[in-house]
Amino acid sequence: MRTLVHLSDLHFGRVDPALLAPLRELVERVAPDVLVVSGDLTQRARPEQFEEARAFLDSLPGPQIIVPGNHDISLYDVFRRFVLPLQRYKRYISKDLEPVYIDEEIAVIGVNTARSLTIKDGKVSRRQIDGIRARLAGLPKELTRIIVTHHPFDLPEHFEERDLVNRAPLAMQVFAETGVDILMAGHMHHSHAGSTAERYQISEYAALVIQAGTATSTRGRGETNSFNVLRVEQQMVEIDRYSWDTVRTGFHIVNTEKFMRTGSVWTPHIDGMLAAGL
Repeated sequence: MRTLVHLSDLHFGRVDPALLAPLRELVERVAPDVLVVSGDLTQRARPEQFEEARAFLDSLPGPQIIVPGNHDISLYDVFRRFVLPLQRYKRYISKDLEPVYIDEEIAVIGVNTARSLTIKDGKVSRRQIDGIRARLAGLPKELTRIIVTHHPFDLPEHFEERDLVNRAPLAMQVFAETGVDILMAGHMHHSHAGSTAERYQISEYAALVIQAGTATSTRGRGETNSFNVLRVEQQMVEIDRYSWDTVRTGFHIVNTEKFMRTGSVWTPHIDGMLAAGL
């Protein structure tokens, strides 16, 4: 079993500082095998915001898989936005925009979906999709395969189609071909876990999609600050959602969900029964 902590949308420059120490202490107690941060480390991609984000990341355990988000590209500095879009991210966070972690049980692949030509939307290119296919092709079949992006490939039905990353259907076909198990993302400041089966009707394939809310930002969009802890086994994933409790001034588990894999299909598991069979 592997334990992953999934943080997203930190938005340094607009954080609630009261959350930082409790979050750090809890992540240390969880002691994850991998820490995943799915984008938007800053609010406006300013140097001081990246410095704060870097200091916070340095206080957390590793290894860390971090990808940029749309807020990590300068919004108002036109030259930086279109000529040097992620220069500061590379300087302060990582030169590797698509990091990879592989061990005996999991393969975690970061994919950069942030783009200069849009304000908030994300995109995955054909080159990136081909790169994912090539990177996963030679891995042992028993590894649980995890893709990390900022922009989501799937969302609950009440969200709009335009909220999904561009070229999502094409990418999903490659994910099916290469046996991708889990899709982790952020961007929406909305927590969610579910199967891709309803949106993407691909024969004998459905990935587990996991959205993290904003861990530290004051821009909650109606949801309390939260993050996920995943316990990943070959046939089962358990997801604990931690949410900020203003009364007890700490992060506490508010929801636990389990998903089981049959073949290449991930399905919710409720009270010892697969939800699809209820």
